[in-house]
Amino acid sequence: MCSRAGMMSLRCLCRLVSRALPNISALSPSLLKALKADGDVHSLLMEETTIVGSESSELPVDILMDIFALLEIPDLVRAGSVCSSWHSAYAILRSSEMYRRPQTPCLFYTSESDGDNVACLYSLAEKRVYKLALPDTPIRRMHLIGSHNGWLVIGDEMSELHIINPITGERVALPSVATIEQVKPIFDNAGAVRKYKLSRYFGEGEMGSPSFYAPDSLRDHLYAKAFVFHDPATKSYIVALIHNPENQLSFTRVGDSEWTWLPPSGDYEDCIYIDGALYALRGTGAIDAFDLTGPNVSRKVVMDDMNHYVYERLYIVQTPSGDVLQVLREQNVAATDSQGEDVADISEMRTETRKITVYKVDMAAKEFVRINSLNEHVLFLGHNQSLCLAAEEFLHLKANHAYLTDNDGCIASFKSNCRNIGIFSLGNGSTKEIVPPQLWCSWPAPIWITPNLRKMSLD
Repeated sequence: MCSRAGMMSLRCLCRLVSRALPNISALSPSLLKALKADGDVHSLLMEETTIVGSESSELPVDILMDIFALLEIPDLVRAGSVCSSWHSAYAILRSSEMYRRPQTPCLFYTSESDGDNVACLYSLAEKRVYKLALPDTPIRRMHLIGSHNGWLVIGDEMSELHIINPITGERVALPSVATIEQVKPIFDNAGAVRKYKLSRYFGEGEMGSPSFYAPDSLRDHLYAKAFVFHDPATKSYIVALIHNPENQLSFTRVGDSEWTWLPPSGDYEDCIYIDGALYALRGTGAIDAFDLTGPNVSRKVVMDDMNHYVYERLYIVQTPSGDVLQVLREQNVAATDSQGEDVADISEMRTETRKITVYKVDMAAKEFVRINSLNEHVLFLGHNQSLCLAAEEFLHLKANHAYLTDNDGCIASFKSNCRNIGIFSLGNGSTKEIVPPQLWCSWPAPIWITPNLRKMSLD
């Protein structure tokens, strides 16, 4: 490495180490020895010119890997493009699956100023936007139905479901929509699907007459929310789907040929997956557990209804320590614009979050215990897999706050409406903007995603 290139590389390295300082205690002893000039890592940043001028300006690959393992994905990708030795460290880190740095969730959205195959990723850690080119996925024409651990669940223009990783570009097709219990295809004379019949089948009977939809419009009426869970026991991936009629549940394993219906209940709002069981939260506050480990799925009611029917949006989330929380999000529909002027067009009405209430779920005692503060924790709520993170691990996030996107039950019916996106304080109930609303399209609705460089192993 020439001296000029070495200087540029080490200056870049200093900036990366500076950003990783909160995690510097995780460095290996050999790396600490290499970085500490006088017992303080910060001295590396202050004495940058002196270090660059030394003869050993190129760090060994193993030390670079130790540093890169502390970086979030945007910094990691940039580091891998600096020079050949840095790229080698980056490539080895990825291929060896040694890179397990927790990632700060980002806001995933599309913009009218970009093409159909371009998505935007707003980094909360850096407060900047990245553009992602998705050559095989016209993301602006897709429905974003869910996200978890770097994966998006999308509904395409024929209402078929796929999961994609927008960081790696990997895309996997899910079983056909025609295999969902309540959906039956109707073919034309050429054998192509002309429309779909969506029955009102629920439990043991019909709840009304069926509806008929063209392939490109079925997704507006069928899909509510989807989840992607990694199952360590089987090394497979499970996709759970909340769908109409009546917000019922179906699931599939990636690689299966059809969806499996989970009768007889409905009215589900959110799901989490713990040790082989799918915990599904109902609109009444009740929680059902489905054991997915055996050939036959069993259902158990683990929490009964709350004292009254809940009209708010509900979420179920697991804390870093393993506790289960139930979150109630109360919203108002504001018939005024951002300046307080009345609006006549229903598409201009805004949904606002006015209150968030959190309960700890005590499944043994079958009790909901009210929590007045999240203390040093943070929530991410919306169409994403609901998250609870420790703020001390993500210093750019605000403790005792909820980061929100829309997931109203009628969101697909009002595609041009303003979206309820912001940072909500559980302390005083105030909401702050994340990015200016004019930057993102209201449809497909923006969603939280946690970037992930790992590819899905289907072996």
